[in-house]
Amino acid sequence: MDDAWRIDDLSVELDERGCARVEKLFPPEECAQLAGLYDDAALFRSRVVMSRHGFGRGEYQYFAYPLPRIVARLRDRLYSCLVPVANRWQELMGLDGRFPDTHAQFLARCHADGQRRPTPLLLRYGAGDYNCLHQDLYGEQVFPLQMAVLLSQPAKDFTGGEFVVTEQRPRQQSRVEVVPLRQGDAVIFAVNDRPVRGSRGFYRVKMRHGVSRIGSGQRHTLGIILHDAA
Repeated sequence: MDDAWRIDDLSVELDERGCARVEKLFPPEECAQLAGLYDDAALFRSRVVMSRHGFGRGEYQYFAYPLPRIVARLRDRLYSCLVPVANRWQELMGLDGRFPDTHAQFLARCHADGQRRPTPLLLRYGAGDYNCLHQDLYGEQVFPLQMAVLLSQPAKDFTGGEFVVTEQRPRQQSRVEVVPLRQGDAVIFAVNDRPVRGSRGFYRVKMRHGVSRIGSGQRHTLGIILHDAA
């Protein structure tokens, strides 16, 4: 995993768009290693076939604790980088709660509130699969930012399958944005609400994310959600 990226370089994008791209987070060999974990059932606590629940088409699996070292390391580091942005957003949106300095402290808060199941996941899409617009909310404790890492190579491993975010501002139609990703790139994005400056100060807008239809091949993604599930 590339240790060069810093949230300082991405905070402007997050404030302006609700999402930001991190280029070359993982090299191709680590992407292949992570994608290969999908077939090791012992690593996961549950498998979801999306069509059974109206989520789209494709499937994903939630990792069990203990997380693979590479996933746990990324999750802890991501939290440390994002917590200043998250607390600033809380203040701008007029929300009282603040997030603690470390991910371990935040997970303790989640677990005390009954959210004890890990949420990092691997997603696998085949031809014709897609992910409907959604939000990853699993209980009262919600960290406002998360990450998705593309593990497959566009145009070689798959076609189609663009990552999409939408933003719904009050009394306006939804704004849609496609985030171009290459193998090993990541996107950080708002889970639910984010602050937007208006003429009378800041207000909240709702964000959702999804994946467009896969044309051909197979697409793997690593998802890093920072709150646990009930």
